Amino acid sequence: MLTFFRNFFKSKVGVVVTLGFLGLIALAFASMDVSSTGVFGGVSGGDRVARVGDRRITTADLSTNVSNEVEQLRQQNPTLTIQSFAAEGGVANVLQRMISRWSIAEFAEKLGLRAGDRLVDSEIVSIPAFRGVDGKFSEEAFRGALTQRGLSESAVREDLAMGLMARQLVTPAAISSRMPTALARRYAQLLGESRSGAIAPIPAAAFAPEGDPSNEQLQAYYTKNQSRFIRPERRVLRYAVFDDSALGTLPAPTQAQIAARYERDKTQYAALEMRGLTQLVVPTQAAAQALADEVEGGASLDAAARAKGLAVSKVEALSKDALATRTSQAVANAAFAARQGALSAPAQGPLGWYVVRVDQVTNRAGKQLAQVSNEIAEQLKTEQRRQAFISAAEALDDGFADGRSLSDMADEYKLELTSSRPLTADGRIYGTGEAAPIELAPVLELAFDIDEGDPQLAETVVGENLVLFEVSEITASAPAPLAEIRDDVTLSWRRDTGMKAAGEAAARILKRVEGGSTLAAAVAAETANLPQPQNVTLNRRELAQQQQVTPTTMLFFSMAEGTTKRIEQEPSSAWFVVSVDKITTPEIAEDDPLVGATRQQLSRNAGEEYTEQLVRAIERSLEVETNQSAVDAVIAQLTGQNQQ
Repeated sequence: MLTFFRNFFKSKVGVVVTLGFLGLIALAFASMDVSSTGVFGGVSGGDRVARVGDRRITTADLSTNVSNEVEQLRQQNPTLTIQSFAAEGGVANVLQRMISRWSIAEFAEKLGLRAGDRLVDSEIVSIPAFRGVDGKFSEEAFRGALTQRGLSESAVREDLAMGLMARQLVTPAAISSRMPTALARRYAQLLGESRSGAIAPIPAAAFAPEGDPSNEQLQAYYTKNQSRFIRPERRVLRYAVFDDSALGTLPAPTQAQIAARYERDKTQYAALEMRGLTQLVVPTQAAAQALADEVEGGASLDAAARAKGLAVSKVEALSKDALATRTSQAVANAAFAARQGALSAPAQGPLGWYVVRVDQVTNRAGKQLAQVSNEIAEQLKTEQRRQAFISAAEALDDGFADGRSLSDMADEYKLELTSSRPLTADGRIYGTGEAAPIELAPVLELAFDIDEGDPQLAETVVGENLVLFEVSEITASAPAPLAEIRDDVTLSWRRDTGMKAAGEAAARILKRVEGGSTLAAAVAAETANLPQPQNVTLNRRELAQQQQVTPTTMLFFSMAEGTTKRIEQEPSSAWFVVSVDKITTPEIAEDDPLVGATRQQLSRNAGEEYTEQLVRAIERSLEVETNQSAVDAVIAQLTGQNQQ
């Protein structure tokens, strides 16, 4: 689950990005649930986890950065827990990156590099989280963000200054490197390289024990591998749905209300004449009159307009008031004075002088109150229910704000309370893979952020549905008891035992091949029933087209001709013995465009490599100490071990 981030931060690009910006990421995404505990159990916030030269990395620094990375990973995997993160070495990885960052800052200061207050100020105002609604830097937003995350201004400024100094120090190493053309040509040749050989799978299943382990064996295996069996946090929600049916029967609109609405909207029900028009606009009154005279003389408006290089436009059916709003009152008066099919007198509007032909006249009869009474009554009913819904939502919200319980509010509004089955943060019912009830889907993110017994109100369908809910039970993330998952642990033990034996078999096969045996014969010499080696022929272009490249394939393309190696592939529950028999590399001209493109790409990679080497050299030049007991104490606090 941590593969993406772990690989990214180990990559050359990740090194540069992390050293320059990890602190800013921590500021933007630090989790209040994890990092703002204030006191670290047996560890005070001032205890140091490491010292880099004269700089101290405190437990608070480490906790904030760990919290930040966990929150980022949860964007991809909502069920990730701090326990599983720590078990996979995540805390150690974060600390190492912090040591690198602090080392660069210490070394930069020794060289006389500085990040002044004004430079730090410019960084602060550029951070989106510190901007107000107008898009500009807001002192209020800045202070609010710091308060929310429990950070001081001095800590933020120091963090930004370190990032700025890191950029000053490592950027030249990253951008000044150039790859020699001869080396780039060799790498370009490799893009067309073809390889042939064989791959022998050694599955764990061929060596897995069939019987069950002893109680002692299983307990020892479970204890050693507890992190594999961590269950995600589960929460049970008590909830009720408030919708239109909860409003019951509302009083019908009175005749007085209907009459008042009719009077308010009387223009809507009055008789109305609408006209569809063809119009032509010219700059002057004289030009408009000349066009009108031509039409009176027998020419069509369209033909008269085309003769002068003009074009008419159609106007959809409009009332007189609507036409006056769009043009002018004079144009509307003229258009509605002409008969259907006739041309109006020229009239002045906002764009010039209008000549209008009446194409269509539509008359809508007026409606009396009695004719529209039912229609108005339905409108009023809809509005009354909408207002009743809004009022009920406000009352429910006020009730929770005043300290009333979920049960109290459900009883008052005669709502049925339901308890969900245990849910996980990814929206699933724990242990089943089923989706959570659809009415809870919009509130799950909030439900995993609130405390137990804290009633909440959420609008799930605007104007139609509310969900009243609280978390009634929280089961913390923890390893499942062995008694409950004995069969799963047994299967895992068999697989791991089989993998260990498969690795030993792969080593024996490799030794036979190195002694002169063919791969097929070396595999056949095993007593276990193993698949025959598969002959393989691949080129790098085919490899580049594959969406997923296995570690075995990567090994196949990294070996020398005539060599054999073994590799463990955990996802496949197997070992593989890989042999490369022949490598064919095509010739490529020195002026081939591929050489230039390869040189450009490799120059970037070289810069990243130089940067990593520079950082490692800086660390070695400084006195760096790690306080492992303090690190362990932070891990214990974050994972809840010191509360057990």
